Amino acid sequence: MTKKDWEKIIAARDLLALGEKATLAEIKKAYRRMSKKYHPDLAGSSQKRPTQVEMHEITAAYQVLLAYCQNYRFPLVMQQDTLDAEDWWMDRFGQDPLWGKKDTEN
Repeated sequence: MTKKDWEKIIAARDLLALGEKATLAEIKKAYRRMSKKYHPDLAGSSQKRPTQVEMHEITAAYQVLLAYCQNYRFPLVMQQDTLDAEDWWMDRFGQDPLWGKKDTEN
């Protein structure tokens, strides 16, 4: 990603009032919240023009964040860091006769 792309993402994040990390669900929730607040059909008739401009900006920011999330690759295999303590121990020392399971065949 280029610096310009990151600047767009940061601007979109700030416009939707998101933190440095957000799930896709949080991004969608922020977009819906902002849409309810600034959508031209929901705003008063005296604010019709300014809210249309803001709604276009909100939608553009949402699209930028969705495009970023769409290109992110999620790991679909278990990561080593996700092992609980017993599995971590067995993964590293389970086959060792001193630390692992006791050999009952001898």
